[in-house]
Amino acid sequence: MRILKRLLAAWIYSILLYCLPATAQKLQPGFDPKEYEQLLRVTALQGDTPWTKLVVPYPDNCRLIYRSPVVGMLNRWDLWLHEDHTAIISIRGTTGTAVSWLANFYAGMIPAMGTLQLNDSTRFPYKLARDSAAYVHAGWTLGMASIAPDVVSKIKEYHKKGIRNFLIVGHSQGAAIAFLLRSYLEYLDDPDFPRDILIKTYCSAAPKPGNLYYAYDYDFITRDGWGYRVINPRDWVPETPFSIQTTNDYNSVNPFVNLHKGLKKQRFFIRLAVNYMYGRLDRSSKRASRRMQRVLGKLAYKQVHKTLAEYGRPDFVNSHNYTPAGSPIILYPQDGYDAKFPFDGKNLFVHHMVAPYVYLLKQIYKID
Repeated sequence: MRILKRLLAAWIYSILLYCLPATAQKLQPGFDPKEYEQLLRVTALQGDTPWTKLVVPYPDNCRLIYRSPVVGMLNRWDLWLHEDHTAIISIRGTTGTAVSWLANFYAGMIPAMGTLQLNDSTRFPYKLARDSAAYVHAGWTLGMASIAPDVVSKIKEYHKKGIRNFLIVGHSQGAAIAFLLRSYLEYLDDPDFPRDILIKTYCSAAPKPGNLYYAYDYDFITRDGWGYRVINPRDWVPETPFSIQTTNDYNSVNPFVNLHKGLKKQRFFIRLAVNYMYGRLDRSSKRASRRMQRVLGKLAYKQVHKTLAEYGRPDFVNSHNYTPAGSPIILYPQDGYDAKFPFDGKNLFVHHMVAPYVYLLKQIYKID
């Protein structure tokens, strides 16, 4: 009898799945505190990450329908389905293992358009921005490339079943990959990929995914309330990776790029003094940027190559100008926060966990 009831329930659900599209509520733009709170519950159930160890209520009216295999640098994602006909793509963050941490430190910048050699038989073409001056984080791009084909396949599958609403969420490293996945889906060159879907992205406790020109592009494609980064100001992770801006990172019409030409009309001693000061500042920043690229790009690649022996070295760029992306939602600490989440000098990630994000969200937005 129980088996018959389950079969009947599954049959009814499958009928509803095909019949609801005409009446299902569309995903709405704008930051929704309750929506984000539900997504925090979802990401907390990823497991295997130190940031999400939190006992939370099971997400309301949601069920886990797919968990991906572990791929790349220990990357994984879940697919949840909400009863209002919205699919949730939840990307796992850092697991705490050396391999997963290596993906974070593999911070050399690569072009936002190109091809990755994932293994001897798999090349992954990608486009994450329109501008050739847009650059992104090598390690998180590798993580995105590892899960993207599977995500695309599931979107196609559930689109055929009537799903038109998709939420993308990630916390910490998962948030960094969520940025890049959203960009990848925007520019995916696949005639079979559905273009009548709505995608909203919540990047929680998000580090910086790329340079200024990548951020410009991401903010443009998610404009008017379709892409958020949610930050606790006590959390240091959103301040990473290290960022160095040099004149190489400026727009070509910026006067500082051609300062020497602009000084030609000045008096000799003014030229001498400004060139001296400018040169000292410009050379030192460029030297530091090259060092970052060497250590966090080329040297880190050698360690990644030990884990993924067939992964080919990408084309690193001479830049390390990381900047935040996404419309900011600031969960500013309220009275009593520091007493509840005290920093003792050792618990470096106390403000990065899901728990303080949930606490501040409920305090600020007055939700249960």
